Amino acid sequence: MPGPPQRPDSERLDASLYLHPQTLARLGSFELRAKMIVEGVMSGQHRSPYQGVSIEFAQHRPYVAGDDIRRLDWKVYGRTDKLHLKQYQQETNLDLIVLVDASGSMNFGSRSFEDASGVGRKTSPDGRSYWSKFDHATATAAALAYITLHQGDRVGVVVFADEIRHMVARSSQRGTWRQVVETLAHQPVDRPTDLPRVVDQLLGKVSNRCLIALISDLFADADEIAGALAKIKHRGHDLIIFQILDRAEVEFDFETLSRFEGLEGEAKLHVDPRALRKGYLEALGEHNERIARLARSFGFDYEQVHTSDWLGPTLAAFVAHRNAQIKKRKYG
Repeated sequence: MPGPPQRPDSERLDASLYLHPQTLARLGSFELRAKMIVEGVMSGQHRSPYQGVSIEFAQHRPYVAGDDIRRLDWKVYGRTDKLHLKQYQQETNLDLIVLVDASGSMNFGSRSFEDASGVGRKTSPDGRSYWSKFDHATATAAALAYITLHQGDRVGVVVFADEIRHMVARSSQRGTWRQVVETLAHQPVDRPTDLPRVVDQLLGKVSNRCLIALISDLFADADEIAGALAKIKHRGHDLIIFQILDRAEVEFDFETLSRFEGLEGEAKLHVDPRALRKGYLEALGEHNERIARLARSFGFDYEQVHTSDWLGPTLAAFVAHRNAQIKKRKYG
């Protein structure tokens, strides 16, 4: 799969557009842990019944780019001509895979870029004056990647729409976060969504249990979302869902006759939004509540995030609450 287009050498990456330094500082003190995979509090050394790095051997798993080659089992390679790592019983590193929705609906936004970015720029690098749901999703993804790398664990990023568009392989090595930000900075946001297909593609590439973070507006058929979540659960992965919504979508406070244009190939409509508000808000509320119930039924975490809210406090509070719940379940 081809990588993202490259910036000219003269154009320096401005990572602050994707995560404000104050947000990084606030989030850096929190650990992100998967409740079904890892336990303990040691940075980069999480206790687990599944795998890890200790004295007692547990199993092998296929080599993934970025793994420590010192743990390769050359005897297995000699027998199978395939690279596998030795895994052990007591300690393991967390693997986080961040799924970022780059479908057309994520290009919507009503908040000014200058207000939302926190870096004093009036427009985005591609000239937009508004902060889109995709901007907020990329900032969230960058934050999660930063937390994970800060504690010494591996992170990978998958950008998707109707299929997987780009991937950053899981790694904990220096430079991974910059690679994540570079990838998020160069994505078109213009295709329809096909979450079931994307989940099938992802699960075909992942052999070990992971924590998956899905960042999307989830504007898709609820039955299709349910099927995708069921497959993730069946494969033993943990999941955090961040549903990104814009204030205008949540409140629908349009007052005058307006033209509404679908961002994923739908027709343009001229309507009176006041006549639609009640039905629209009811339908949106029912859809979002069903997504939340689905997540809870599978034991997954769900958080609705609004682009009008500052990312740092919202995400830090969520991670703190998640870790408190993990500790409560573990120790009672």
